[in-house]
Amino acid sequence: GPSEWHKSYPIAQGNRQSPIDIVSARAVYDPNLKPLIMSYESCTSLNISNNGHSVMVEFEDTDDKTAISGGPFENPFRLKQFHFHWGTKHSQGSEHTIDGKSFPCELHLVHWNARKYATFGEAAAAPDGLAVVGVFLEIGKEHANMNRLTDALYMVKFKGTKAQFRSFNPKCLLPLSLDYWTYLGSLTTPPLNESVTWIVLKEPIRISEKQV
Repeated sequence: GPSEWHKSYPIAQGNRQSPIDIVSARAVYDPNLKPLIMSYESCTSLNISNNGHSVMVEFEDTDDKTAISGGPFENPFRLKQFHFHWGTKHSQGSEHTIDGKSFPCELHLVHWNARKYATFGEAAAAPDGLAVVGVFLEIGKEHANMNRLTDALYMVKFKGTKAQFRSFNPKCLLPLSLDYWTYLGSLTTPPLNESVTWIVLKEPIRISEKQV
């Protein structure tokens, strides 16, 4: 578990490790940061899979059709996959916390710097290689667009299973506001590379108790 990771991955004790608790009163407004642009007009989803930790949806990433730009980025970062982190307790599933508060679930949309690196693997090892957008999920009313995902979960019930999952546009999972916090951090699971520019959206989305 996380408390043992430093034995195999010394970087676990690095100074750029994620996740963090975001203390909103200490966040500094940076006028140089641009609004975030999430160009998810093309649906290029390929498959849904279960790696034992999470459920992941992968995307075609041969061009910049599905990408993010703006914010702290000089060029577009391509969407590679998204996955969820949830806990056994409804209140403690998110990885990041805001002023000490956890959310039931956190969605991570993982992008890579294809202008600078040839492959996702190469980008994942570089300090400016990845951009991950974190979206908090809280319990509220049913999220209609989440049903397509929850309906597909039966296909990947077991670790190591994968199924085709086409024409899903993750734009439907974003909140109305793209206001964000950003910091330089790391992957939150091994190999814990310090390669991630984190964009944590301030506004959560709501899903029903049943959808969790």
